[in-house]
Amino acid sequence: MASPEITLEAVSSARQIGAADWNACANPPNCGAAGRVYNPFVDYAFFDAVEQSNSACPRTGWAPRHLVARRGGAVVGLVPCYLKSHSQGEYVFDRGWADAYERAGGRYYPKLQASVPFTPATGPRLLVRGGAEDAEAIRSALGSGLMALCNATDASSVHVTFAPEDEWKFLASQGFLQRTDQQFHWHNSGYATFEDFLATLSSRHRKAIRRERRDALAAGISIHVLSGTDLTEEIWDSFFEFYMETGSRKWGRPYLTRAFYSLIGATMPDRIALIMAKRNGRWIAGAINFIGGDTLFGRHWGAVEHHPFLHFEVCYYQAIDFAIRHRLARVEAGAQGEHKLARGYLPQTTYSAHYIADPALRRAVRDYLQRERMYVAEAGRQLAEAGPFRKTASDHETS
Repeated sequence: MASPEITLEAVSSARQIGAADWNACANPPNCGAAGRVYNPFVDYAFFDAVEQSNSACPRTGWAPRHLVARRGGAVVGLVPCYLKSHSQGEYVFDRGWADAYERAGGRYYPKLQASVPFTPATGPRLLVRGGAEDAEAIRSALGSGLMALCNATDASSVHVTFAPEDEWKFLASQGFLQRTDQQFHWHNSGYATFEDFLATLSSRHRKAIRRERRDALAAGISIHVLSGTDLTEEIWDSFFEFYMETGSRKWGRPYLTRAFYSLIGATMPDRIALIMAKRNGRWIAGAINFIGGDTLFGRHWGAVEHHPFLHFEVCYYQAIDFAIRHRLARVEAGAQGEHKLARGYLPQTTYSAHYIADPALRRAVRDYLQRERMYVAEAGRQLAEAGPFRKTASDHETS
């Protein structure tokens, strides 16, 4: 007997799908056995938190339009997706496309964004239920469904950002345009201690990092890594103060509400590593990290006191230390930042796929992306060559 046909629908909240069905597609039980790795940024708890806290909602320009694939009524796949009225909180920048299109008389917004709100972390976007026998058919249905949803919502485009390379190639076969960008990730080569990592660097970089770590704590600052039951409401109050202070200066208007932190603290506390700095009995700075199956994902940081190199210590060196202790394969330290290179974070290509409905805009963007991909590849090559790791025998001197 033939399998029932796959049907597609768009829903306006993660709760309309539910935790069980969502996670059966995003992070299925025993996902490691199927070659998949737990990713906190496709977990139901994260999406439910950003939506229920009114961080990602129609009022903020993030209207949920999650694409759901069903067979015989059962959820077999989904794509987290939002109808956007702007291009903020995405970290793959298309404002130039929007400006050019609107100057030519087009209407760029709304657009569809298949991504994790406010989160430049890599991970799957075409989520297929674990154990599905026809995973490729489901994935094909989701890819074509995104284009159909674009037309149904009168959107100008669909943007699938920070996707795995295999999804990027797959979507290209369905007519999406290919874009690359660059982040800086730290890779664990089986280090037992932070000093083992330092031993792989050139003498100049080893000395600089040791000096930065020492100077960061020189004002009597102590570092605390909090997780699980450590994440009290008082802790979140302090961290939210840091987030608002730094986010207001950096972005103008921070994206996340205070309620978001309470929600993730309640639903995924063991997947959070909150690195906090204290001085004179007062919390003064912190960085939030999410713990994946093999990756520590660094997100945002904030501070109410500013001390030399404290940002590097809290965000980069403590993250490396945590990954080594917990035997994680890598640290993703968020978007941009060539200053991360000297701290052992190497350039890593990231991938996004874009469907543009208007043929004229699609041709212009396609030509631009072809040039941009060449630039990104060459920049990554040059940056990798300039990395801090030892290259010659003279770099083996003790320090």
